[in-house]
Amino acid sequence: MRLGLIHTSATLVDVFAKLCAEHLPGVGTFNIVDDSLIKDTIAAGRLTPPTARRVAGHVGSAEAAGADHILVTCSSIGAAVEAAEPLTGVPVTRVDRPMADRAVALGRRIGVLATLNTTLEPTADLVRRRAAAAGREIELTARVCEGAFEALMSGDAATHDARVAQALSELSGDVDVVVLAQASMARVAGTVPATAPILASPPLAMEHLAREILGERAGR
Repeated sequence: MRLGLIHTSATLVDVFAKLCAEHLPGVGTFNIVDDSLIKDTIAAGRLTPPTARRVAGHVGSAEAAGADHILVTCSSIGAAVEAAEPLTGVPVTRVDRPMADRAVALGRRIGVLATLNTTLEPTADLVRRRAAAAGREIELTARVCEGAFEALMSGDAATHDARVAQALSELSGDVDVVVLAQASMARVAGTVPATAPILASPPLAMEHLAREILGERAGR
């Protein structure tokens, strides 16, 4: 059994390596990293068709490399991941889908916090669609933590974490549950006193994959 992970930032390789070791012992993994995907999406202000085609190409490459499951760890390109799923012969997981489902189950007032405008709307849209699929009415509050992503990419993790922590403290008092739109924000989730649950996509995605993959192995 092999899991292929597709990232748009090299900073997430170690994050998911630790989670894989914890949740998927004995499962082989490999990584495909292409930061041009997120850079081009940010520059365009949206996910463009050429970038979406490259995402689909990476998903196909992961399948060709022998992946039995594929996890794409960037929320900004989520629409391309969903478009690639029916073209792929193995299960493909969008990293924020399990998180969206958990948020919908936990409360009606859902807050979405992002450090990029290009991630905010895709994640908010996913939460709305998962709520509709579950037959639940929600009230969604979406906010961008300005400057945090740029700080992280420039190597200033402390400024990123401080800005995200402040935004989390402010938002958590107004909602039933907070969704962190980017995997890169997960590092802050457990450090902030909050009045509402704070959900990060990496651990929830890995818990989902553990159930899927280990369930398949047990059934063989």
